[in-house]
Amino acid sequence: MPVSSRFESIFARSSPIVRRVIRRPQVILALLTALNLLNYLDRYVLSVVLPSAQAELGFSKLVGGAMATVFLVGYFLTSPFFGTMADRARQGQRKKLIALGIAVWSLATVASGLAAGTWSLVAARAFVGVGEASYATIAPTIIDDLAPPLKKGRWLSIFYIAVPVGSALGYIVGGKVLSVTHDWRMAFYVAGVPGLVLALVCLLIAEPPRQQPHHRPAILDSARELLDIPTYRLTLFGYCAFTFALGGFAYWAPTYLTLQYGLETGAAGQIFGTVTVVGGAIGTLVGGWLADWWTRGKSDDPSVVRACLRVCAWGAGLGAPLALAAILAPTGTAFFWILVPCEIALFLGSGPVNAAVLRSVPVGLRASAMALSIFAIHALGDLWSPPLIGLVADHAPMAWAMLAGPAVFALSALIWWRGVASVRLT
Repeated sequence: MPVSSRFESIFARSSPIVRRVIRRPQVILALLTALNLLNYLDRYVLSVVLPSAQAELGFSKLVGGAMATVFLVGYFLTSPFFGTMADRARQGQRKKLIALGIAVWSLATVASGLAAGTWSLVAARAFVGVGEASYATIAPTIIDDLAPPLKKGRWLSIFYIAVPVGSALGYIVGGKVLSVTHDWRMAFYVAGVPGLVLALVCLLIAEPPRQQPHHRPAILDSARELLDIPTYRLTLFGYCAFTFALGGFAYWAPTYLTLQYGLETGAAGQIFGTVTVVGGAIGTLVGGWLADWWTRGKSDDPSVVRACLRVCAWGAGLGAPLALAAILAPTGTAFFWILVPCEIALFLGSGPVNAAVLRSVPVGLRASAMALSIFAIHALGDLWSPPLIGLVADHAPMAWAMLAGPAVFALSALIWWRGVASVRLT
């Protein structure tokens, strides 16, 4: 008997109360959301301890920056494989793929703390990306299957509130552990060990039933079939543009605050992170509620997709001029006051865009749709925007380079409005 099956059997016999709890959809949502918080915490804890790791292991700033790229490459290159595996998996197998992903990223996080040199740390960060790719691809499909028909936007928004909150927790936890222990390695142990426990708990999830596909396409066949769907294609292209803009804007904002307004770098980063947590959390939750409200009580896929894309378009459309106003603000204080409503607007689409990705395609291709989305938004989005903005800033004022963000936010809004028009209501 496989280890996972043996564990499930023993735990179920010894703890029937826990078995009943894990069958409740609300508890499964809470568990998967908590894991998504760990997902982003593990991803960003490196940023805090990087100077200490660099001093001990002796690598350059170029190599330190490349560790983020290595993580991202491991993340988006493997996501299509996990998506295809999930779509082809038998009933009850998705949770095992999720547990495997959690275990891989958690072990790789712990291994980051055990790194004996530069290349072992680089390898560990790459495997963190591989493990997170499995989780990020498959977990949303389970939530979509579990959520009540009229609350799918809200449930996915709860799951994706981990993006701003979990990212900030990475900075907070990493900084706190480092300040208490003065040991950069300990931050990785604290971040990685909880995931190993929760990976086992995931095996107890009562995976919801789903409609099985009539055929099991290969990766390239799935991609072709998905891109032939106009609404999915427009949703994806809008998401790529939005991720390009958000990735570049978020990456360079602390530096811009230092250069433009003379703020100390550490203080600028902390304030920017705090605003992102507040604005991101409010925007994410409100966006999910708006998407559900806009369905007018209809739960069919076209109505849901249309409402979700409308929220995305409005969010990006409102966020673009607010981002422009923030960049052109005369003082740092004005920048942050404008940033609050800007972040709320931009994060309105966090849950709805992923709901649109899932609901614009046939049921049997939803994991592949999420996987292709993860691949595309990074390969065509935030993989390129930070270095391109930096290149412009090397030859022009930093404010000019930052203007790319508002312009591309506006482009994403236009693409998503085209997506709304492409939906055919039944």
